[in-house]
Amino acid sequence: MSSVATARKIALACPEAVEGAHMGRPDFRVGGRIFMTLWPGDKRAVVKLPVPDQQALVQMDPETFSLGGWAHQGWTSVRLARVNAAQLRVLAGAAWRNVASKRLLDRHPASG
Repeated sequence: MSSVATARKIALACPEAVEGAHMGRPDFRVGGRIFMTLWPGDKRAVVKLPVPDQQALVQMDPETFSLGGWAHQGWTSVRLARVNAAQLRVLAGAAWRNVASKRLLDRHPASG
């Protein structure tokens, strides 16, 4: 089980990630692009994944992963109580790689 505090630490561990706010919720950006948002009251994170990855996760575990209004852009909701820190690290890394610039990806090929 992951907490909001754990999710924040994981997101900020991604190269050049910074915390901001979007619609009153904490978000995490790289190069000005959001890769993860936290919904503390709901104890969930929303990550920007490639659509095929998103669809596979939702199909595999609909109790943990769900879609909302921005799903067509890859935004995927994750119930933090249903993932451990290692799983969340993989999801945050995938989201980071999904939005990071090519220059940044070249500088940090195994990061995120």
